[in-house]
Formats: sequence, structure tokens, C-alpha cells
Amino acid sequence: MQVLGIETSCDETAVAVYDSKNGIISHCLYSQIDLHNQYGGVVPELASREHILKVLPLINRTLTDGNTSFDLLDAIAYTSGPGLMGSLLVGSAIGRSLAYSLNLPAIGVHHMEAHLLAPLLEKNPPKYPFLALLVSGGHTLLVEVAAPSNFKILGESVDDAAGEAFDKTAKVLGLAYPGGPKLSQLAEKGTLGRFTFPRPMTDRPGLDFSFSGLKTSALNTINSENLDEQIKADIACAFVDAVVDTLTIKCQRAIEETKINQLVVAGGVSANKQLQHALVSMLKKENGEVFFPRNEYCTDNGAMVAYAGYLRIKKGHSEPLSFHAKPRWSIDNI
Repeated sequence: MQVLGIETSCDETAVAVYDSKNGIISHCLYSQIDLHNQYGGVVPELASREHILKVLPLINRTLTDGNTSFDLLDAIAYTSGPGLMGSLLVGSAIGRSLAYSLNLPAIGVHHMEAHLLAPLLEKNPPKYPFLALLVSGGHTLLVEVAAPSNFKILGESVDDAAGEAFDKTAKVLGLAYPGGPKLSQLAEKGTLGRFTFPRPMTDRPGLDFSFSGLKTSALNTINSENLDEQIKADIACAFVDAVVDTLTIKCQRAIEETKINQLVVAGGVSANKQLQHALVSMLKKENGEVFFPRNEYCTDNGAMVAYAGYLRIKKGHSEPLSFHAKPRWSIDNI
């Protein structure tokens, strides 16, 4: 079975083909970073217009690169939420229309479910049940995964997501969009211990997250210092250390509460080296294992959408001719 996956939830247009015998046979991505960089963040209207221009050429390129064609496809998957409404409508409309014209089943995929399943594309995938930490620009979730599409949210952010806090703090430090990765790189040049930021909500029971106060603490420090490059690096180092420590504490708490010691980490922030090192170290102490997707599958991509769609199509799920874009869509309500 071959499934075409289309991802247009935010500012990256991505397409891939998943083959049930050979795995991902091709995946292509067009990033809008250069477009949005001049505005310091994603402009939703521009994002959706760019998807309209890029998605069809990208589909054709992906099929060519995978040495396949429309005639060989068995289904089409597209991200239907959560995300930016205009961007979601582009991928959903094209994916559903394409499936109709080819007389193929179509399935709308949950963006965070796709991220969560990305590590299953690797050679050493986790076994069910496992825990998942989903950390991106828009979401921070701790989820118990019993089986595909069988999720239980254990904790989530009550305000800013971890990736959002990264980007906002980076912007205040004068780093170009997207600031999260640049903040992490700057942190590697910093001196740990020069500044100390709070570990939000770790001093009370529960698995929810909050990064707004941490962001504000970093902002106050930035405004009170006579900044030079080293001080910026030291602040970045303290900020990243606080976020990583907070995420690690919550993951360890989830392991202790559920007795599940397999942890999947996915989403854009999962590529952070400091976070990967901390979680690997913690899981060793817990006699468990942590799983990360390869770097190209950490950020938004079509491969994860194609694979998530394949799993649902294989179970007999499909969408009616009508379709819905869902900018807000809880993962435990799939």
C-alpha cells in the first residue's frame, strides 16, 4: 500500500509517500522561513498563500523522486488539525479533492498524533504502551499511548508551549526567526550557573506545564542587564537549562506514576541536544529507553502524516467527501 501524505499546518509545505513494504520512499519539504523572517514570525495569510503556490509542484516532485505515480497510490492523508486555519484548508482541500479525482480513500490526520508516531519509522521503534513527550512551537504534551489513536493526556501546558517560550525569548535577545534553534546554539556558548531561572510547576503534584512565568523571568533579566554577547549566551544557557530540567522532571514523574519506562520524544524541540542528553541520562537511571525521530522528522514533515494516515487507512478509516479543518483539536478526541 502506498499513501501520499500532505502537511500544511503552519509555515512548511511537506509531502511524502509511505510504502507499506519499503517505508518512506520519498519526502520533500519547502520551508517558508525566509518569507516570514522579515516579519519576525509567521503571518497566517502569507503562509496559506505560499502553500497554494507550492503544494502541487511539491506533490509532483515527491512522486517523481519516489519513482511512483498517482496510479500507484492507494490512499491520501493530509493534516486536518491543529494548526492555522488557512494553511490547514489548503492541504485538506487539495488532499480530499485529489483523493476524489483518483477514487481513493482519504484521511485527515491529527498533527500531533503524526509527530508522536514519527519515531515508529525508525529501525528500533518503541513497543506499546509507551509515554510520549510532544514539544513544539504550539504544543507541550505528556501522553500515555496504549495503541495507535488510543491516547490519554497526562499533562499539558496551561499557557505558552515550550517551543513558543523558546521563540519569544530568542526574539527579545535579538535572534532572528525562527529563534528557538538559534537560542539553543547560543546557549552552548554560555556559562551554566551565572543566571538561574525557575522550574515552573515542579514544586507541586501533577504533570501540567507552564512556561509563561519562565519567559517573563528571562525577559526581566534581559532588561536588567547591560547585554553583551557573553551575557546573552549565559542567559540563553540558563533558560535552556530551566526548560530542559522542567521537561525532564515531569517525564520522570510520569514514568514513576504509570510504571511505563519507554518514552517517545517528538516535535520540533525534540531536536534540542541538551534535552536529548538529559532525557537519555534520566531514562538510563529508570532502566528505560528514550526514542527520538531523526532530525528531518522532528519538525513538520510529510513522512509522519503519510505514516499516520497509513495506520488509520489500514484499519478501515476514511473521510466522507466533505472535510473539516480543525485549528483546535485535542489529541484525546481523535
